[in-house]
Amino acid sequence: MKKILIVEDDKEINRLLSDFLKENGYETISLFDGLKVTDTIRDNAADLVILDLMLPYKSGDMILSDIRKVSSIPVIIVSAKETTRNKIDLLRLGADDYMTKPFDLEEVLARIESNLRRAGSFSGAEAILEYNGLCIDENNNKAALDGTELTLTAKEFAILRLLLEHPEKVFSKANLFESVWGEEYITEDNALNVHISNLRAKLKKICPDKEFIDTVWGIGFRLHKD
Repeated sequence: MKKILIVEDDKEINRLLSDFLKENGYETISLFDGLKVTDTIRDNAADLVILDLMLPYKSGDMILSDIRKVSSIPVIIVSAKETTRNKIDLLRLGADDYMTKPFDLEEVLARIESNLRRAGSFSGAEAILEYNGLCIDENNNKAALDGTELTLTAKEFAILRLLLEHPEKVFSKANLFESVWGEEYITEDNALNVHISNLRAKLKKICPDKEFIDTVWGIGFRLHKD
């Protein structure tokens, strides 16, 4: 049974989410501030985090940054803030998804299911994808570059996996977005560009002289071709 870590200081909202998720077959862990989030994740006690931004003692964006130093666990941000700028900043910090309050519980459930599928649906025989020093272990959801493990968000991992599975294919933005997010692509949605930018930065940090993802102007993205 999958465990969902709910980090929300509003006790009523926390209880509401917890009760609803339990009714739908999940275990839940409730925290009401940000002090023990990374410890809980280090103990492998959760499969996904629902993280509020406005928390006592430590803000949600600081907690998100701390999480990404130790884990690639899917993180869904829940916030009353709805500005595009705020969403982009959080995606750059490593959020996998973003929902604004008030939210619909069925939508929360759908987003949890979607993110868990992308983060942990690999099983069966050994499945290793390799390209130009990049290596993805699909069974264990791990990625490495030239032997150095990459700390990726669930969606960054899914993007990289999809590109490695189809090294000759040019993906349109709509195709890549819909394959990874499982939602209809909206032209002005900048989420894909932010995740591609983050992914490139993480790859460049290890191998600054190599290119891995090409932008095909007017179409989308593909693996780099020498």
